[in-house]
Amino acid sequence: MTRQAKHGLSAAQLDALCGHWPGVSRDTKWGVDRVFSVGSKMFAVMPSDGSEGGRLSCKVADQRFLELTDQPGIIPAPYLARAHWISIVEPQRFATAELEAFVLDAYTLVRAKLTKKLQAALGPLPTVKARK
Repeated sequence: MTRQAKHGLSAAQLDALCGHWPGVSRDTKWGVDRVFSVGSKMFAVMPSDGSEGGRLSCKVADQRFLELTDQPGIIPAPYLARAHWISIVEPQRFATAELEAFVLDAYTLVRAKLTKKLQAALGPLPTVKARK
């Protein structure tokens, strides 16, 4: 049995976290970037091969964008910053649970923009289990 890292988030951990959430699809774009979407709308992106230091990009709430991009290790996501996406370029600085919360928040934000009918068809929102 392997122990999960307490900091950072690997591509395999990201896949295990949100790959089974309602309506989530996975796709590879731009070479090696694993893209997670709900209702055909992206909510998280990470290189599948661990390149770029395991960079994690995701959608954040509009009001948190400036706060988060002021933190060391987080920058506005290239090409997606205008849509309030961040890129966590130093994921090892952050606890795994914190990164998982960013991904869940991104999923929730994007899912909330889907039609009410599609949201209802997806069922209840997922949760992230608390770590001991």
